[in-house]
Amino acid sequence: MEIDARDFLNSPPVKTVRFGGSVVETLAKHKQGDSSDYELLKHQLADPDIRDAQIINWLQEFRSSVTQLTKDHEQLIYTILRIPWVGRSQAVVEEYMAFLGNLVSAQTVYLCACLRMVVSHFTPKRVTIREAGVDISDSDDEDENLPRNFDRCHQALQLVTRYVPSTSRFLMPILHENFPFIQKSSRTLECYVHNVLRVTVYIPAIRRDVLELIIGKMLKLDVSASRSDIEEAEENAVQNQLAEESTEEGLFDMDEDMSADGPCRTAAMAHPVADRLDSLMAVLMAYIKDFCHVNGSLSVERTKDLYRDLLSVFDKLILPTHASCHVQYTLFYLCSFRVALAEAFLDHLWKILQSPSQPAVLRQAAAGYLGSFLARAKFIPVITVRGCLDLLVSWTHRYIDSQDSSGRQACCDISLHGPFYTACQAVFYTLIFRHRALLEGSMKTGLEYLQSLNLERLVMCQLNPLKVCLPAVTSTFAAITRTYQVVFCYTIIERNNRHVLPVVRSSAGGDRVTTNTNPLDSFFPFDPYLLRRSGHLIEPLYQVWEEVSDAELLPTKTGPQGSREDEDDFLCGETPQTEGIVGMTPSSYDSSLRSPSDVGSPPLGFQRP
Repeated sequence: MEIDARDFLNSPPVKTVRFGGSVVETLAKHKQGDSSDYELLKHQLADPDIRDAQIINWLQEFRSSVTQLTKDHEQLIYTILRIPWVGRSQAVVEEYMAFLGNLVSAQTVYLCACLRMVVSHFTPKRVTIREAGVDISDSDDEDENLPRNFDRCHQALQLVTRYVPSTSRFLMPILHENFPFIQKSSRTLECYVHNVLRVTVYIPAIRRDVLELIIGKMLKLDVSASRSDIEEAEENAVQNQLAEESTEEGLFDMDEDMSADGPCRTAAMAHPVADRLDSLMAVLMAYIKDFCHVNGSLSVERTKDLYRDLLSVFDKLILPTHASCHVQYTLFYLCSFRVALAEAFLDHLWKILQSPSQPAVLRQAAAGYLGSFLARAKFIPVITVRGCLDLLVSWTHRYIDSQDSSGRQACCDISLHGPFYTACQAVFYTLIFRHRALLEGSMKTGLEYLQSLNLERLVMCQLNPLKVCLPAVTSTFAAITRTYQVVFCYTIIERNNRHVLPVVRSSAGGDRVTTNTNPLDSFFPFDPYLLRRSGHLIEPLYQVWEEVSDAELLPTKTGPQGSREDEDDFLCGETPQTEGIVGMTPSSYDSSLRSPSDVGSPPLGFQRP
């Protein structure tokens, strides 16, 4: 074959020259004090232009000398582990994996180093483009071979696990150490989370720890992107796009299909933190679906196992975290697979709420989850809603009985009766969203059921729950119960409003007047889901707020209940500020995704049509 002169001049020579002796000879000379060939060997192994044939040759020699590669040769081993093998030919990959297997079998001291090397390939490398000595681009590597490279990493990790069964004990700390900083790009974070979840498929012993690691990181993103910040960013993005379109109007022929609902608007979140969280939620929910389904059918045992793991993480991380908006939807989504799971979750929350041994702050949080889950989950049948209401209302009546029998004057005090008030608010909130379902079929039977709850005693008691519940909940509950003549709340609401409003000193300086003597700063954890890419999985399962008809909702003095098109605004403008008032919990901090259990491609972005 003739070689063009230009090709010859522009092509580097093929590296077939090897300096120094064999690996066996080099190690022997190094042991005797002659390190010249040893240093030359390390230098050649670190050469970025090293050829595949040379790598294979050396790895074969290293395999035959693996018993000599003790702790004394740590730097040499680290040099070998830095060889960029995942993108090489299949022959190099096979030889490299064989070397890894021999190394961890004969020299377990290098196990953690090998694990760190494999995990380091769980994210795409950074690619920097320079022009005239200036970095003009620094972005994630979008190599089309990335899925194949991830596959090879998992093959290597499975190989190491077969040779060293205790690998799982050493792997979790390394997964912690290598987790990308949460300010990294969405691509980096989703690839890492995808690969870490994929590890749990063949090392199930670490599944709960992996879920705890991932959800802990996601919670930090979640609480740093408040609902109001996300909505403001999205609104600004829409306004900016409309302004750009109006500027361009008349200059270009715009295709009518490029509407405001097009992919350009739905591909990513305008808020950068929300965008990263959206990517991770999509990956995690795809994992939940794929893990629980085998050949398209739900696996009950696998689903139960994952539910137990997620519930453990919920108790440890999610429940104590105030103001998380989205991460808790992982359990919401899992519970939609079977009614029995939803009922188990409700039972779990109920046990926390009514347990005196639990901290009051967790009992209040459990009540918030209970009411929000009952109100928002479409997949919970009416019979389950009734059963939960029976439990909640019976418990509140027993609580009132205990206060009446104590001989002391009961007073409206959140610090003393926090769980009671949050339980009452959960009842009111559930009835607001579910009253139509409860009355469907037979209006007479439904009304008899509502009257059997004896809600009048609840709102008339000396503890006065209407005084501390959120104004939106109080006013809507009062309107609905008045319409069906179940209980009349307006006299109590007006009396509460006549009380002198206290002045609360704000930590930001100045005085602020609160809206109630003892406002209950509560949040509803299953308020509307704002993330786009992962939201398509939640949307069919979610009960949106349906505006109460004029016949049901009568004007009250607690404030307007405005309606905004296509938006769930039940609590719009009604949530009290958290500063200077009693807090509920401490301020701690599409299946279109490729399954972590399949061939191992990195997650793909999802766009709703």
